[in-house]
Amino acid sequence: MSEIKVNKVSPRTGTAITLGDSGDTFTIPSGATLSVASGATLSNSGTATGIGAISWQSTVITGSTHTAVSGQGVWINTTSNACTVTLPSAPSVGDEIILSDFARTWGSNAVTINQNSKKFQGNTSPNPVYDTAGETVHIVYSGTTQGWIPINDGAVAMETPQTVAVDFLCIAGGGGGGKNNPGGGGAGGYRNSFGSETSGGGGSSETTASFSEGYTYTITIGAGGSSTSSASTKGGNGVNSSISGQGVSITSIGGGGGSSASSSNTGNDGGSGGGSASGSPGGSGTANQGYDGGVGYSGASSSGGGGGGAGAVGGNGPQSVGGNGGAGLSSSINGSSVARAGGGGGETENGSGTTGSGGSGGGGGASYSGNATAGTANSGSGGGGTHSGSNSGAGGSGVVILSMADADYTGTTSGSPTVATGVSGKTVLTFNASGSYTA
Repeated sequence: MSEIKVNKVSPRTGTAITLGDSGDTFTIPSGATLSVASGATLSNSGTATGIGAISWQSTVITGSTHTAVSGQGVWINTTSNACTVTLPSAPSVGDEIILSDFARTWGSNAVTINQNSKKFQGNTSPNPVYDTAGETVHIVYSGTTQGWIPINDGAVAMETPQTVAVDFLCIAGGGGGGKNNPGGGGAGGYRNSFGSETSGGGGSSETTASFSEGYTYTITIGAGGSSTSSASTKGGNGVNSSISGQGVSITSIGGGGGSSASSSNTGNDGGSGGGSASGSPGGSGTANQGYDGGVGYSGASSSGGGGGGAGAVGGNGPQSVGGNGGAGLSSSINGSSVARAGGGGGETENGSGTTGSGGSGGGGGASYSGNATAGTANSGSGGGGTHSGSNSGAGGSGVVILSMADADYTGTTSGSPTVATGVSGKTVLTFNASGSYTA
């Protein structure tokens, strides 16, 4: 190999020099420097590779700290913990660094930038915090005046969202019972997708919900309907329960309040209908959520009908007999069969007559002269009626239960649900109070 040593190469004529012929390769050895002086222009009309490019690192950062190097692209996975990234201590103008959310978890565990005494957007504090899922941060060092400047620090939409299958049992709050020949409160609406179990009102099992990964789903638990101490006031309707979020909207309707004979004698409509008084119609249940309330007897020794349940119509009240609350339904979504959403019992004005019992699953029983029984908490059951006691029974609050494969459970919740893992390979979340789950 021949070698030519000169200090300067200039064109013999004109101002252009051509190096070699087409197909030739020129190599700058390792450790050598190709310096382009200030004011010069480096023009490219062909294809340049590896010049000014970011070198993406093959190792994904999972630790709580990382020291960044100029020219690198870094994937940061904060699934298990937040991460603090320290920038270079002696950057040069034009240095670039890219940080990217590897698992779309920066929203729960953020990335903090330690500026290492250099400015960031012209300031030395506070340290920047990036806490949006899917975010990518591309920063360039501009010099001592402004320091590092982001040329991109936005979130990237999830264009290929993944979903997980989540079974649900969603029960609304039950209705309160009435007073004076009273009807029982109706059970809260009962919606179920687990296995082949039915929904309320004779409805089929619903389609399993699809939760999108990275999205938060709000769980609302409906309160039970109020009791009444006045013969001119019906029992209160229960409050709706719901599951809502990206692509999911599930609402169960609160149970209808039971009638009071000195008010309108009809039971209130609801998830399941409230029982009526004195021969008026019982309240209507909601399709695929619950049954109608029972009808009371009109005439001497009149009575109230039982509240509708998720599994059966409220019982009618014959003369001197309060109607029984409609039966609830049983579900094994949490690993064992549990009955919920029974209707409240109705009562008669005949003190020696028969008191209506609460429906299976937590329905409250009626009482002639004492306070009636409330529906069981977190069962969505209706409260019982009272003829001359101080108070009818309030409705029981609702409940929402979610079931998913153990491998799909993220562990991110609010509202302190009860969490059971390994239930036939499923994780089961029971919300007795409002909260949320992030898929």
